[in-house]
Amino acid sequence: MSSQPLRIGFVPEHFSTPLHFAQKHYGLDATLIPFPSGTGHMVTALRAGEIDVGIGLTEGWIAGLGKEGIERDGGYRLVGTYVETPLCWAISTGAKRPEITSVDSLKGGRIGVSRIGSGSYVMGFVLADQHGWLSSPPSATTQQPYADTVVLNTFENLRGAVNSGAADFFMWEHFTSKKHYDAGEIRRVGEIYTPWSSWKIVASTALAPQDGSVDARVKDLFTRLDRGVRHFNENQSEAVEYISSRLGYTEADAREWLKTVEFPSKTEGVKPEVVSNCVAILRKAGVLVEGKGMAPEAMVVRL
Repeated sequence: MSSQPLRIGFVPEHFSTPLHFAQKHYGLDATLIPFPSGTGHMVTALRAGEIDVGIGLTEGWIAGLGKEGIERDGGYRLVGTYVETPLCWAISTGAKRPEITSVDSLKGGRIGVSRIGSGSYVMGFVLADQHGWLSSPPSATTQQPYADTVVLNTFENLRGAVNSGAADFFMWEHFTSKKHYDAGEIRRVGEIYTPWSSWKIVASTALAPQDGSVDARVKDLFTRLDRGVRHFNENQSEAVEYISSRLGYTEADAREWLKTVEFPSKTEGVKPEVVSNCVAILRKAGVLVEGKGMAPEAMVVRL
């Protein structure tokens, strides 16, 4: 085992609060590396050896491993569960786009995404599936519910694109989007919930090989993260203060978010049925193709 601290990729939003508490109060020995562009960027960083662990969206991790043609061993495996509740994705357009009146207006439009394979990309297909915009049967080559997929990397770029007309809409987490609705910068069209628990923890295959011999630093992360979650649950005023003073949310929005989120008491491990259910939905939506890519059971390291 290396004595080097873990390099942990995370999204610097309100969901990162228990991770912050694990380091601040419970001695988590790690370098926390923010990825404001999200899960898709962390997939790239894990495969490049730039981070050891990532905490990101379930659908992004699973889509990254389940697509056909991934190189070598895929670079990472699911090892833990960070959030039990689904994620509410807000669907946004420009502040002055009167032609976009509802979610139905988005069919055949231009979707803005952070990266190909990211949560914002994957959920576009789930949205299309729920609204019946996909060809049947699904095919990775024939089904294109949108006229264009515009890769924009950051939330800031996505907001700019729907106002400039470079994209017609994008999807991002509700509370992160809300302050921009309140400011009149973008307009809410609708919302969609993930049909699965929303955040998972992955580790590089160098630290979490398939035989289950997980690096002791990853085990230590689970122990300290569990304490961070417990601290979060027992000290919600501290959580609100951190979220509102350091992460750019209002106190009211932070308190409202607390009512909607549930972190697990035990972060180690991933329920196999969550992965298989997610894979099934992503296949139905055409993100993944039946019989190609990694099987659901191979995506998870049994700890």
